Amino acid sequence: MNTIHVDVVSAEESIFSGEARFVALPGESGELGIFPRHTPLITRIKPGSVRIEMADGSEEFVFVAGGILEVQPNRVTVLSDTAIRGKDLDDEKANAAKASAEEALKNAKSEIDLARAQSELAVMAAQIAALRKFRQKK
Repeated sequence: MNTIHVDVVSAEESIFSGEARFVALPGESGELGIFPRHTPLITRIKPGSVRIEMADGSEEFVFVAGGILEVQPNRVTVLSDTAIRGKDLDDEKANAAKASAEEALKNAKSEIDLARAQSELAVMAAQIAALRKFRQKK
């Protein structure tokens, strides 16, 4: 079986480490699919869902709030400030954070406030979309 080692790491902890047949994630200019022996690559990734197809055919999902992807022929490393396992995503927390970001957007007093609120809102929208996708797979 051809596999590639995958590590997903947040600022706080290692979220996932294991062997996979395939990894899909949101690249800056579109969805990226990575198989074993992929050409080396370093790129930024957008907020969204990292889908890891395990050697046994099962799937693992990790939500990332953007970050950096490094691909070597036998290893994929995803570095993100925030990464949450699909099974740990929480509807209520995600919706509350989205509402808070929307409120901040309405009350933005400067360009910086506006940009920060838009960024938070984009991350929360991506987290909610990842949550829905994860729930559909179950």
